[in-house]
Amino acid sequence: MTRTIAPRLRTLVLLLLAVTGALLAGAGPASAHAALTGSDPAQGVVVDKAPTQVSLTFSDKVALNDDSLQVLDPKGKKVEVGSPTNVSGTTYAVQLKSGLAKGTYTVAYQVVSADSHPVSGAYTFSIGAPSQTVVSGVGTAAGDTVVGWLYGFGRYVSYAGYIVLAGGAAFVLACWQRGSGVRALQRLVVGGWLALTAATLWLLLLRGSYTSSGKFGDVFDLDLLGQVLQTKTGAALVSRLLLLAAAALFIAVLFGAYNRREEAEEKRDLTFGLAIGGVVVAAGLAASWAMAEHASTGLEPGIAMPVDVLHLLAVAAWLGGLTALLVALYRAPADTPIEAAAVHRFSRLAFGSVLTLVATGTYQSWRQLGSWSAFTETRYGQLLLVKIGLVALLVGIAWISRRWTGRLTDITDTVAAKKAKQREKEHVSASKTAGKGAASGDGKRAAQLARQRAMADAARQKRLRDADANRFGLRRSVLAEAGVAVVLLAVTTWLTQTEPGRTEQEAKAATSSSSSSSSSSSSSGALTLDMPFDTGGTDGKGLVRLDLDPARVGGNEMHVYVQRPNGRAFDIPEVKVAFTLTEKKIGPLPVTPDHITTGHWTASSVQIPMAGDWKIAVTVRTSDIDQVTVSKNAQIG
Repeated sequence: MTRTIAPRLRTLVLLLLAVTGALLAGAGPASAHAALTGSDPAQGVVVDKAPTQVSLTFSDKVALNDDSLQVLDPKGKKVEVGSPTNVSGTTYAVQLKSGLAKGTYTVAYQVVSADSHPVSGAYTFSIGAPSQTVVSGVGTAAGDTVVGWLYGFGRYVSYAGYIVLAGGAAFVLACWQRGSGVRALQRLVVGGWLALTAATLWLLLLRGSYTSSGKFGDVFDLDLLGQVLQTKTGAALVSRLLLLAAAALFIAVLFGAYNRREEAEEKRDLTFGLAIGGVVVAAGLAASWAMAEHASTGLEPGIAMPVDVLHLLAVAAWLGGLTALLVALYRAPADTPIEAAAVHRFSRLAFGSVLTLVATGTYQSWRQLGSWSAFTETRYGQLLLVKIGLVALLVGIAWISRRWTGRLTDITDTVAAKKAKQREKEHVSASKTAGKGAASGDGKRAAQLARQRAMADAARQKRLRDADANRFGLRRSVLAEAGVAVVLLAVTTWLTQTEPGRTEQEAKAATSSSSSSSSSSSSSGALTLDMPFDTGGTDGKGLVRLDLDPARVGGNEMHVYVQRPNGRAFDIPEVKVAFTLTEKKIGPLPVTPDHITTGHWTASSVQIPMAGDWKIAVTVRTSDIDQVTVSKNAQIG
């Protein structure tokens, strides 16, 4: 059998590697764990005039609260006014107080990305000239706080509880139905249910503080809990609790009515019903992760979420079943040892689970990385390499266990026959002793002797079982598998909290591009500026984009695009542009572009007399009385 499987396995691995290469080579753009890709004012810049607002652009949409964006002056006092708002697409802004003094200002942000993970950070810009600042320690990542570590531990316990619950139940139903009466297995599955339930409640309490202040004192804040319940993650956690109620009923039937059922036909029907119900509950629990995390956003969520559910089910069947097998090998009573046939059935189940994990893991890797370079250049890719190495080690140990399983099958009949003969002899001996005891009127003595013989029989069977070299080898290899699985689960939990490599690389590229465009445009030959605006009237918000080509001294071609917050063209009455070189006291030089089409104006032969840091002001009028002027500085020439 081993000779037949090995070539097929090698062929399958080579095929999957080829598919992986093709996918990674042709990966398209996507986003998941949101990252900061741009800001206005940009990081580290020195502006001549105090801005009226600070805007941040992320790689994906994020959730905000009143304190998500903060701007602090050199003395650490807040200078933002009101709450942050979404001005356009993935760009968010907060208004600033007027009359800001010169010096270095700190921008701190704390938002929640669409895949439920908090994203935080901070940067500085200066007005007039840089200065000393007392601000420090802002923008700390939530995962670096005590609440962050507790939240991560809760995630680990929840994954472990789910794997033990689903995998242990699957092991009993699919591999060893007699195990439903083994107390150690019952405690294992119930322990998994308790761990998952407790961890889910714990995560629900921690969630509000984890995504906002990071303070442990806010864990029991009912207002924060109410806000969490209105989010996608809160709904997923509540759904998980409801499904756990159904799982409790499943466990009660599995270890109650099912265990007591003796007729083969009735037990077969109940097995089918429990299997269907168990798969539905297990898939629903797995979906509570998929619907709120990496799989729910970014590239192909309609495919990614079912794949994520299938991946988690395969993990539970393999690692949870492995845990149940370990308990059965070490803790099953001597009179109910696990049969070799059950071990062999689990071996086939585990093999199928591994193949499923390879297929789904390949797709997930492509989706979250997007390129080969992300394996080594991003933290997500590096952790994924560690995970792949642990999985390979686990598969290697599993192959050894599979060999011990084959050897265990060869001696099963001999051992079973010896046990049957021994039980028959002891039954005859016990009957004779009981008869003599009854004849002599010493029934209590006979019963005591029978109990002693039963205990001796159990001890003898345990010694026989432990003396089996093949069973001993299997127990040790399964124990080694379980040890690696514990580490693998920790790495996987860490991985789910890490920014995907694809998003990290896109954010770096966007930041680099933004820095390049904000510097001298003589090398690039073009200048593009984005300026959010709000005229204050009805339907007065939007974004104006100005393109100047080639952005050099002399004649230039200018295009102005005006968009609504949703990205569609904005039909407004008038747009005006003015160029001012403050240090040389040149300007403002007015430019009135021609209206080409909805949301598009253009002007040719825009004359720039000399190189310098030009202030470009755009006046936008959205009605007869509603207009506003927004401006940015840019190096031209």
